[in-house]
Parts: sequence; C-alpha cells; structure tokens
Amino acid sequence: MTDQPNTLSICIFGASGDLAKKKTYPALFHLFTQDFLSPDTVFWGFARSELTDTELRDRLRPYLAKEAKKRQSEEKLEQFLNQCTYLSGPYDKPDGFQKLAERMTESEVARGGVPGRLFYLALPPNVFPDVAAQIKGNCMLSEDIPTAWNRVVVEKPFGHDLDSSEELASKLGALFEEKEIYRIDHYLGKELVQNLMSLRFANKLFSAVWNQTHIQCVMITFKEDFGTEGRGGYFDQSGIIRDILQNHLLQVFAIVAMEPPKDTQPESIRDEKTRLLQSTKPVQLEDTVVGQYIAANGNAGYKDDAGVPQDSVTPTFATVVLHVDNDRWRDVPFILKAGKALNERKAEIRIQFRAPSVTPINDPPRNELVMRLQPDEAIYMKINTKTPGLQNTLHETELDLTYSDRFQVNIPDAYERLLLDVTRGDHQHFVRRDELIAAWKIFTPILHELEKSRIPPIGYPFGSRGPRESDDLITKYGYRRSETYQWKKFRSKL
Repeated sequence: MTDQPNTLSICIFGASGDLAKKKTYPALFHLFTQDFLSPDTVFWGFARSELTDTELRDRLRPYLAKEAKKRQSEEKLEQFLNQCTYLSGPYDKPDGFQKLAERMTESEVARGGVPGRLFYLALPPNVFPDVAAQIKGNCMLSEDIPTAWNRVVVEKPFGHDLDSSEELASKLGALFEEKEIYRIDHYLGKELVQNLMSLRFANKLFSAVWNQTHIQCVMITFKEDFGTEGRGGYFDQSGIIRDILQNHLLQVFAIVAMEPPKDTQPESIRDEKTRLLQSTKPVQLEDTVVGQYIAANGNAGYKDDAGVPQDSVTPTFATVVLHVDNDRWRDVPFILKAGKALNERKAEIRIQFRAPSVTPINDPPRNELVMRLQPDEAIYMKINTKTPGLQNTLHETELDLTYSDRFQVNIPDAYERLLLDVTRGDHQHFVRRDELIAAWKIFTPILHELEKSRIPPIGYPFGSRGPRESDDLITKYGYRRSETYQWKKFRSKL
C-alpha cells in the first residue's frame, strides 16, 4: 500500500524542541538514507524560536552524525541537512504560515510532479488547535490538484480524560477529515508489537490456545530504572496512568486480545481493536494499586524533583487489572503494570498458561509465552524439561528467539516505521477517534476517583520492584511468579 508522492514536503512544527531533534528528525533521516523518501524531499521546520537554517542544522547534526557514521552515510547527512530549512513565527497568527505555504508552493513547482504535504505537530496539545487552524487556513494543498494529499500527525497526550479528549478531537475534526489525521503512539511502531499480528494469526499453535480455556492471565509491563530527572513538574500534570497505561500499554493489550480481523486492511484491524476496547470494563479501584517512589540507594525521591508539590498524590507507579466481557476472554485478567525508578528497564508481554488439568508430575511451573519489547527484543516460550543426567528432576528453560542473534538487521526505530506509514497513507498503526473514545472510557472513571479523593500512592524505594501491594493484587488474580527462572539474553557462538 503506497501513495507516496514524488514531490514530498514534510513540515515539523515545534522544530526547535527536544522531540523534534531527538526523534522526528532522526527518524526522517534514517528513512532518507535508505531511500524510503524521495531524494528531493524538503523538510520544513517551524517554531516560535528565531533560528537561521544554519543554526537549525547545527542543532540537528549531533543527533544524526553517529547514525550517519554507523551506516556509512556521511554524504547523505549533508544532503539531508541541506534540505532542512526553518521558518519562525507565532502559532496563533497567519503571517508565518502564509510565508511557509508560499515557499512550499515555490519548491513544489520547481520540483514538479504530484505534491504531498505531511504536517507533524511535535508540540504540546494546548497549541494543537491554533496550529491546526493555521494549517487548514493557509498551508493545505487544494483539493483541485488530482491525487495530491495533506496529512496531519499529532502526538499524545490526546487529552487528559474523555471530555478533554473529545473536545480536542472535535476541534481537529472540524478542520480535517479523519483520513487526514494520524494520532501517533510510538509503541505501535515497535518491532515486537508489529509482530503480534503475525505471531497470533500465522501460527496455528498459538491461535488454537489464545483463549480463556488455556490462558490463566496476561501481564503487560513497562518498567524504567530512572525517575523523572528534572521533569517532575511536567510529569506531575499527567502521572503514570495517563503517560503509559492509557495509551502505550492499552494499545498493546488491544492487539493481544482483539478478535481476528477479516483481512489485513488498516480499517479492519482498527475495527477489531475498537470492538475489544468497547468490550472492556472500566477499571475499578479495587483492581488498582498506585505508588510513588521515595528516596533510596542514594537516589532522590519523586517529591525531591524540582516542580513537584510536596503534597503531590500523582502516581509514578500503577498496576490495574482489566476485564473483557466476551466469550474468548471472560474470567481472564489482563494486568497492566508500569512504573518509574524501578529495579530494571524493560517492557514485555507475558502470557501465562493454565496448569495441566491432569498430570503425573507434581505442580509443574506454568508455561509462559513472553514477548520482550525492549530492550533486547526477543520472543521466548518457557517450558519444563528433565534436567540432563541421572536424576529425574524438572528444569525450567525456554525456546528462545532473540532478535539480535537470529536476524542480522538493524531494527528500525518506532518513529521511523510510523512516519513511513504516514507517507504511504497507511492508518493501521494509528489511533482512530472511536478507538480513542473507547480507551478513555476504560480509564477516565478511575482517574477521576483517584484525583477527586486524593488517594495517596504507596511509597516504594527507588530501585525496588514497586509496592508489595502490587504483587498481592497480581497473585490474587492467579499469576504465579517463578522464583527459580531468569531469562538470559542468548548469544550464539557461531
């Protein structure tokens, strides 16, 4: 599926900010070096900061040079930077946008061919409406140009609850058609998340057991081993539930649990994700544990971070249990867990199977299918075998597919993959409006309850596994944690 034009203009609003220089521009550069973007693509930066083209390029170069050297593409780096230009202006006045439109049109005429314009809003959501209105009023290609297109990419957060999300969606919807809007959640661009479709629907082994008859519970985990690190004031406005659970982990959950789509078309897949979310009950307080890290092991606590109020009840850790009201998943708990300042950094999906109903072996450990999303991408199946030798003892081991060992390729960054999808007009890995509504309906009630009642989060030491109460909740829902097994990244000797 591709309708990428041969005269492509990519506009990055917020071009002077951290997201743009650390994620957006590097992803575009990687696509450029691999010839996924036309060699005459022009990258237009726009922000309120006053910079020259040269100053923008100097800011970007350190974030691109390492990868350019790795890929032996230093020549491409200079070509890419020369095609990066910059304009400044306020986000709520037309002058700068009109100048941008004039220069884009001049460039497109000079290059010839069918034009396409991609507008990337690397901005906080409070300025989305102003920028979107100026784009619509000044920068869009005319509908009279055959096959030309306009596409608008917006970053999360998409509101802070159901009402604010719908207010933002209504403002964008009044300006653009749904097909023109790409709500980006970078977790949907991760290699292992994108592999879930193939794993589930291209392997009879898994499709046959992907239900409540065989699966005891599913746990989707996100852990960081660092705290807010000076961003506490910003983080305190959202918290871990909005920052991670309601979007990243819920999107992963939707792909894990959705029904098989009728085909691989983007709308068929998004239809099934939305139906799954609509069948998921709102999170209840009794199925929720929230925590906040405290100083330990020489590390500062959350409230020691500048900008965090001393009476803050914003959670830096949360575990919630989701319940799906359909035949496939009834009585199967889906546990979503995320936290900062924990004992390790990782994100994974862990599907724990039920114990054999009849077995001559006394209480064997449960089988688990684990998909490690980051770091060290891997898929492994925990199984039980006899320990080699004369003793008849049971040993937990794994069938292991570690990506770095099996596939000798560079795994693309999530933003790289998703931006390529936008240029191709592929909506599969982007969040649709009705899907977003269903997602917020799951989490808005518990967010309001926590905030209205100012329920204090449980303190947990920096560098720990999180609150003990989280483990108690997970155990209550039937998850059994192995105390003897530890996955180790496999290294081939070949």
